[in-house]
Amino acid sequence: MNDDGRERIALKEWAVLVDAMADGALIALVRKGGIREQRAGFSVHHDRFLLYPTFFHEKTDELAPRFVPALAAATRRQPPAGRVRIAHVASVAALWWVDSLDALRAVEGEVGLAWPAIASRFRYRDRLGVHVIAVRVATLPTAVEVPETPRYRGCVSWVALDDGVAVADARPVLDDTVFAARLATLRYALGDPLASALGADVASDVAPGGEKRA
Repeated sequence: MNDDGRERIALKEWAVLVDAMADGALIALVRKGGIREQRAGFSVHHDRFLLYPTFFHEKTDELAPRFVPALAAATRRQPPAGRVRIAHVASVAALWWVDSLDALRAVEGEVGLAWPAIASRFRYRDRLGVHVIAVRVATLPTAVEVPETPRYRGCVSWVALDDGVAVADARPVLDDTVFAARLATLRYALGDPLASALGADVASDVAPGGEKRA
């Protein structure tokens, strides 16, 4: 998070799922790590980040069935080649490392992926489990288009944009009461999170891979 009301850190996510979060249909992400990321895989060191829509590797068989019809519309809104359109910012509300498929089944409706895709990510690499990140999404007053530089490309989750995007006036897509109720459902299913309202003091206690540091 930047203190000047601007944000440079962005998390890549399928455009159709960014749209679903923007509509309030989802409040959580399931992540394991991109091909270019270290063997430890995905980790969360930021309490706020921009949502960077991607159109690469979107697969209908990996989407929850209710989002498949929205895939074509998301693709039609794709910006010109070489551009990225940023319209939303997310704040981390809670973070879990989940090593139980039964627990993931209980929150399947909040993460946007088809069950076989969730299970595949769970088993990916040598360690069973995934991160579940609950996020409070807000809409920027005006979407911003930035050049897609070569270093932004590829199978990596996090990118730091060359220039910050103003986020101070972003408006949450869900009101406080609705979001709190949805978050409580996740907590009920997944237990106490590794971090709540992730901040520097909490993030420093979360090791890469999601475990609490000793």
